[in-house]
Parts: sequence; C-alpha cells; structure tokens
Amino acid sequence: MIENIRLSFKGILSHKIRSFLTMLGIIIGIAAIIAIVSTIKGTNEQIKNNLIGAGNNTVKIQLSNGDTVCDFSYEAPPSNVAMFTPDTKKRINELKEVESSTFYRTRNNPDNLFYLNNKMDSSTIYGVDKDYFDTVGYEIVEGKGFAERNFTKFDKVAVVDKTLAEGLFQGESPVGKVIDISGEPFTVIGVAVKNSNFEPVISSVEDYYTYNQTSSGLVFIPTNDWGIVFRYDEPENCIVKAVDTDSMTNAGKKSADILNENVSAVKGGSKETSASVEYKSDSLLEQAKSLQDLSSSTNKMLIWIASISLLVGGIGVMNIMLVSVTERTREIGLKKALGARKKRILAQFLTEAAVLTSIGGIIGVLTGIGLSQVIAKVAEVPVAISSASIVVSVVFSMVVGIVFGLIPSIKAAKLNPIDALRYE
Repeated sequence: MIENIRLSFKGILSHKIRSFLTMLGIIIGIAAIIAIVSTIKGTNEQIKNNLIGAGNNTVKIQLSNGDTVCDFSYEAPPSNVAMFTPDTKKRINELKEVESSTFYRTRNNPDNLFYLNNKMDSSTIYGVDKDYFDTVGYEIVEGKGFAERNFTKFDKVAVVDKTLAEGLFQGESPVGKVIDISGEPFTVIGVAVKNSNFEPVISSVEDYYTYNQTSSGLVFIPTNDWGIVFRYDEPENCIVKAVDTDSMTNAGKKSADILNENVSAVKGGSKETSASVEYKSDSLLEQAKSLQDLSSSTNKMLIWIASISLLVGGIGVMNIMLVSVTERTREIGLKKALGARKKRILAQFLTEAAVLTSIGGIIGVLTGIGLSQVIAKVAEVPVAISSASIVVSVVFSMVVGIVFGLIPSIKAAKLNPIDALRYE
C-alpha cells in the first residue's frame, strides 16, 4: 500500500497541470459544500439566538385566555385558577429538563408610579419570589437584593432596573429613596441588570421594536406585597430555566401541564371564557426550528447543485485515469510479465485515483473554509465551520476516486501482458 501511494504521488507530480485540472471539479464541489454547510449552521445559530437569546434558556409559561395572555390591568382574574403552592414549584424543579423555576406576577404601565413629583409613564411592575433573579438572569449592581425576610414580613421594599433608575431618579442613586406605587410607599434597596451578554442582530425597524419592547423601566417587589399594591392577589405566571436550549420546549410543555392542574373545572363566570383559560408556554424554540427548517430546505437544494460538480469531477478523474492506463500500457505489461497479479495492478490504479481525489478534497476543504470567511465578511452573515462536514467531504472525495477509478483500474488489470508489451 505504501509503495502504491508513493507511485501515486510520483505520477501526480510528473503531470502537475493535468492532475490539478483533474482535481478542479472535486475542489470546487467540496469548497461549495463546505461554504454552504457553514453558512447554514451559522444562520441557524443566529436564528436561534435572535429568537431565544444566548445562554439564558428561559421559557415563560403564562396564563392565557384562548390565544391572548391574561392582563389583569383590564380584566378580572378567572375564578377557576387556584394559587400555586410550594409543592407546585417542587414538582417543576424535579423535571429532568428544568434547572430552576420562579413564579411571578406582572402589570404593564401602572397608573401611579412616582418619585417626589417625577412620574414614570412607561414601566412594568413585577411581583417576584426569591428565585426570580437567579432564574431569569439578573444581577444586583448597586445596593442589595431581596432577603428572605422581605418575602415573609411584608416589607415594602423594591428593586429597580437601570432604565427606571435613570428615568425616574434623573442621575441620583435610587438606593434608599422611597417611591410611590399606587399610593403605597416602597423603599428602593437595589438596582438590577440582566447579566446576559446576548445582543441580537438588528437589521430592520421591526427588529428594533421587537428587541426593545422591554426597554421600559422595571420595578420588582416581593410577590407577597402584591395584594398591598393591587388590593387582591392574582394568579401567578412561571418562568423555567431549561438545562440547555434544546430542552426548552419540553421544559415549557411539561411545566405547563403541572400548572394547569391548578386550573379547575368552571366554577363561575362565563363558561366559554373560563373554559378557555389555561397556562401556555412560549414556543420560541419551535419558531426557531421552523425558520431553520425553511432556511435549511432552501440551502439543501444548493448542496445538491454543488454536488453536481463532484459528479463532473469524478467523471474527469475517470477520463484521466483511462488516459493514464493507455499511456502506461507497456509498464503494465512489463509488471505482469514479471509476475504482478491482477489485484496488484487494480490496487495501484485505485490508490492513484483515491490519492488524486483526496488531495483535491483537502484543497477543497481549505478553499471552502476560506470561502466561508469571505462570505461572512462580504454578505455580513454568520458562518460556523462544521468539523463533521470536513471529515465527510474528505472521505467522500476518496470514495469518488475509488468509484470512478474502478473502471480504468479494471481495464488495466485485465490487459494481456503480451499485447501490452507490443503496444506502441
């Protein structure tokens, strides 16, 4: 085998230009496939990150009436939804797809949020439990977070985000200041920011409004204080943190099933309205997969088109190997006259074809990687080099050499030594 490889390199180097032109179809095909696969993989990751975020793996499970999330700013809570218990959270946390979970309540744009004479017109208030900041991914950058006693002693304390701190306090430190929420005084004890470094790609006005829809100021209070501000308790929603991105869908669906056990049969109110109330999980991962499938199905067609050049390259290899057999007829006859068996001649020419296409495959891989980087810079699209596609491409190029080199090799092995020695 080593001798066959050595002879293959000798034959390739003795006809450099012809060998390169023979490999060109293989090089172009492999390079095109590597570039397309890398672009597909990079685009799919961008789609997933843009919809989901990078690394937070959180899924919202919200009480919905039909297809609309319940908003208790405008509607009364349904009568058939029970409050969650510690056992409910324990069961969710025991799911293999879930790393942690948190329960919360929320209101958008509360009517009365003041600091002295300053009013915050665009804000959202959250009633959170002790696991909220860790699960959702917030960190305290000023002051402190909630202590255990804040959830049991009904301490009227609040944590705000940076947007509200800058908008309501106008450059002053909010820590220690008292804000008025619907006539109730709350002391600000800390400032929180999202600790994710995810930055989605903003490529249109629609993207801007999509990714900046949560840019209003946020106020967090202990969930036990919710009744103090809004005069009655409301059903909670849930956020679960999945163990990884691929587990998000199952984590959301299984958690929603547990939460829906708190939604009983209709006990009052409109039967049609109450019966349609249930907890539903976000399906961002499914949306991402739908977009990825759409992108991949289009690009798979491009891969098949690029594969045509591999077929053309394989035919080129077969033609050159046939020419090589003709040129080396006397050499083949001499070897057979000295006792070389058919399988030895067959192996020599198959090895030469495989080496030729393998070299083309390696050059094609390097060209494909370079082409991917060029596409990334010129078209401003992400790419992610797939190691699996590189290995498959090189192996496939060897297979092409063996398959298309088989006919010339068989022809060489079947030559009659007497006729071969007489060949001019």
